[in-house]
Amino acid sequence: METQTETLKKETKVSNKRMTGAEAVIQCLLAEGVDLIYGYPGGAIMPVYDELYKYQDQLHHVLTRHEQGATHAAQGYARTSGRVGVALATSGPGATNFVTGIADAQIDSTPMVCITGQVGSHLLGSDAFQETDIIGISTPITKWNHQITKAEDIPSVLAKAFYIARSGRPGPVLIDITKDAQFGELDFIYEKCVGVRSYKPVPKTDPSTIKEAAKLINSSKKPMIVFGQGVILGEAEEELKAFVEKAGIPSAWTILGLSALPTKHPLNVGMVGMHGNYGPNKLTNECDLLLAIGMRFDDRVTGNLETYAKQAKVIHFEIDPAEVNKNVKADVAVMGNVKNTLAQLLPLVQPNTHDSWLQEYRKYDAIEYDKVIKNELFPDKDGLSMGEVIRGINQETGGDAVIVSDVGQHQMIACRYAEFTQSKSNITSGGLGTMGFALPAAIGAKMGTPEREVVAIIGDGGYQMTIQELGTIFQTKIPVKIVVLNNDFLGMVRQWQQLFFDKRYASTEMVNPDFVKIAEGYHIKSTRITKRENLQEAIAEMIACKEPYFLEVCVEKENNVFPMIPTGASVSDVRLE
Repeated sequence: METQTETLKKETKVSNKRMTGAEAVIQCLLAEGVDLIYGYPGGAIMPVYDELYKYQDQLHHVLTRHEQGATHAAQGYARTSGRVGVALATSGPGATNFVTGIADAQIDSTPMVCITGQVGSHLLGSDAFQETDIIGISTPITKWNHQITKAEDIPSVLAKAFYIARSGRPGPVLIDITKDAQFGELDFIYEKCVGVRSYKPVPKTDPSTIKEAAKLINSSKKPMIVFGQGVILGEAEEELKAFVEKAGIPSAWTILGLSALPTKHPLNVGMVGMHGNYGPNKLTNECDLLLAIGMRFDDRVTGNLETYAKQAKVIHFEIDPAEVNKNVKADVAVMGNVKNTLAQLLPLVQPNTHDSWLQEYRKYDAIEYDKVIKNELFPDKDGLSMGEVIRGINQETGGDAVIVSDVGQHQMIACRYAEFTQSKSNITSGGLGTMGFALPAAIGAKMGTPEREVVAIIGDGGYQMTIQELGTIFQTKIPVKIVVLNNDFLGMVRQWQQLFFDKRYASTEMVNPDFVKIAEGYHIKSTRITKRENLQEAIAEMIACKEPYFLEVCVEKENNVFPMIPTGASVSDVRLE
């Protein structure tokens, strides 16, 4: 990583005005270019909200209906805009309601600054009203956190927070500010942080590793790429595409890497992992060289590590040293931002094609299409499938939409079948698998890229975890499109119960309310579809609508998602039924 020192040039904003800590918080946000905040007010953060009231023309606040919704909305905004998401809440339950979204952002490397109010510093540790130790609670799930008890510390701490959140491998930062620090006064001077002693966000790249990687690539007969979200976070999409095309290497993706390479690119061979495509999963254990680019070898990708790609040399392109050799041993570790390392590698790579090797993937594609895909996208039975809904959305959007998916069967179906022509298009909860993510995240995603269509794909279970955010949509008029694929089950859990627990459907059948009436209660245009002949017309109407739209599609209750790798099995033991 590049060593940052305090001798680096700093951008300084000097104000001759003496101000309160609460106003300093607002001035810090403005200095960082923040123009949008998601949050929920309360007693311990009220001084900041009072100042926020005075800056409504510069800083737009979105009142979510739950603090968890604020964090997920900030995540969605960060993921589509590439900027730092900001969320604001009070102490106690307000702060603890942030926890799930912060944990989600940490494991999925989403840049976010969360600011919480806290009881007065003289009350800390006294179990005062709405006091919780949010610093202790959030320490394991933040990239950095800090409690401010003096007004004069606010500018430097917030500057450091934004720097840490966005630099290197991004992540969430939480800043807790006591009420007396908000009321206290300071002479405001703001210096943007450009370095923190001992924190090295980007590792230095050893040129010899680039040469070693090129040598292995040039001599390989059966190379395979697996790329992840590091490509998107590093803005390395063009470098990846240039490398893939020059080297002629079949390239698969993790669910968070999806959309970094266009879906229909001829060298895009699909998704790896538990519900990934047949070919890339099977051939992981046949390739002679595995190039992992901006991915962390999650267990949902690797399956049984004892059998994962043991025959292959492994090159790991990674920005976070903690991920190297953590799960899979790398023969060559190329450290740094993949935008830079791929650019350095490209001139050393010989132009190549691997046509016969690529045909192995296509053979598996044909098997998968016949056994799985045909029946999912073009079913011949009466009940609707989740896959045909995604196919209909593809037809209406041309692959240009942002798809925000929740967690469960519908998530895997959306990731498998959604088509994308540009990056930052697949927004989902990857590592934490947070049900309830999609609805608030879609709000943020749309605000992060207002010119694009944003479609939320949600199951009936996850939808009800954050359904109150329909109120946020109603109040803000954000024109997100909401598709609930309703099978009256917690579908993914039910699938596991069917396959591994002898169909003992314990606590997975849902007795659902009338979702259309609920949406209509929020004055959101709504439709329910139960028959195939009405599906495409409804999707077309939804996409054409310039306002928020809710579409419920009643799908088959007991359809399963295949292919599937059972937990603990080898990736080559992928099941098609």
